[in-house]
Amino acid sequence: MPEPGSEETILAFDFGTRSIGVAVGQTLTQSASELPTLKAKDGIPDWQQLEQLFSDWRPNLVVVGLPVNMDGSEMEMTRRARKFGNRLNGRFNQTVAFFDERLTTRAAKEEAAAHGHRGNYRAKPVDSIAARLILEGWMSERASNS
Repeated sequence: MPEPGSEETILAFDFGTRSIGVAVGQTLTQSASELPTLKAKDGIPDWQQLEQLFSDWRPNLVVVGLPVNMDGSEMEMTRRARKFGNRLNGRFNQTVAFFDERLTTRAAKEEAAAHGHRGNYRAKPVDSIAARLILEGWMSERASNS
């Protein structure tokens, strides 16, 4: 894990079966930005696109949003998101942190609507907004625990 106060680059992912949201952040500035959403087929991304992302950003850490039910229990998508994170670890030799992403999709939709999104999430996904929110939440929690 990056040390508090150090400058580290982090990639964050909001895993989905049709698309995967991506965000990048810096621990020094505690800021995150959305990157283009990746297409997926039944949860399987284009690994070459991911390889390019890792090459371009050279992250020190990866954060994957972990979808859980409101009561904290896990579901099928939780297992699939963990599998995705484990594959990122195996393919790119990266440390992967998982972060509870409860309500990030709802928050992403609300944020998009405030900026004029018309609600067609298939044509204009909000997954990368969710990935940014996941990363901001992870950084905030980490900062408050240090």
